[in-house]
Amino acid sequence: MISTIVWGTGNVGRAAIRAVHAHPALELAAVVVHDPAKVGRDAGDLAGLEGELGVAATGDVEAALAARPQAVVYAASGDIRPDDALADILRAIRAGAVVVTPSLYALYDARNAPQEMREAVQAAVDEGGGSLFVSGVDPGWGNDVLPLLISGLGSTVDVIRCQEIFDYTTYDQEDSVRYLVGMGQPMDYEPPMIAPTIPTMVWGGQVRLMARALGVELDEIRETVDRRALDDTVTTKAMGDFAAGTQGAVRFEVQGIVGGSPRIVVEHVTRIHASCAPDWPSPPDGDGAHRVIIEGRPRIEVSVEATDEGGNRAAGGNATAVGRLVNAIDWLVAAEPGLYDALDVPLRPGRLS
Repeated sequence: MISTIVWGTGNVGRAAIRAVHAHPALELAAVVVHDPAKVGRDAGDLAGLEGELGVAATGDVEAALAARPQAVVYAASGDIRPDDALADILRAIRAGAVVVTPSLYALYDARNAPQEMREAVQAAVDEGGGSLFVSGVDPGWGNDVLPLLISGLGSTVDVIRCQEIFDYTTYDQEDSVRYLVGMGQPMDYEPPMIAPTIPTMVWGGQVRLMARALGVELDEIRETVDRRALDDTVTTKAMGDFAAGTQGAVRFEVQGIVGGSPRIVVEHVTRIHASCAPDWPSPPDGDGAHRVIIEGRPRIEVSVEATDEGGNRAAGGNATAVGRLVNAIDWLVAAEPGLYDALDVPLRPGRLS
């Protein structure tokens, strides 16, 4: 059994605990939390499982790593603390662990990550013998391995478009919804997530990774952003009111330009209510979906709708992203120490329960 730590118990961490517990080759060795109120709580309780797992959450990172776990699922956010997240991850690699995480955007395409970051990871690998695999929570597979797999089913490929289409009404991170994404803010408010260069910083690596797999050179990466205001005030059960005239929907694209045209596109369409921007792409059903469209011959369109935690689509998306990471752990443990990306790590088959 591969002893595995889950570090962080938010939206991603909850799913990670469940995934590690369900994996027959992994053993949940510890759960690391930042919130003192969570210290001592059973991992099963934190993950929303029916029974206890017999693993109490700890705030003592040093003790957890001193036990020399073979793997760490780093589920703490790196959105507003990328330097701290990197420091945590390097610490785990130096302790000899395989680390899987969605928290370092710059390493989605590890080969083109900033040199100083690559050197820091490699130094930690050389010192401790651990490894690192980074894949997105939006989810990464929807912007790399899935579109690349589907692209191989046709005779010609003109454009690859990866879409995340979501209603954030039930998303369990109000600060992110209101301030990072900007829902409910005045239209002159600049949401950090779509400030100039930020979409490319977060999703540009996935565009570059797909271009590398397709064997094409990008001219550049461009961004487009569009926002819509709510016509009427809407009330959500989880987050209260969002006033008329404030931001109710945002749509942006990160475009890989080849031969002067957008040929590889990652697009996000996010709403706080289905009535806002009805002319924009919508999910086939429910509150969210991930979609891949291959424009070519034949034209191929695939939509993925995942649900978890009582039918929540956002939670389902998180769970599939976590599944990609957790299911890669046994492969990574068997591989040589190093820095890996989505083109290096194969998709792993599931297991019948």
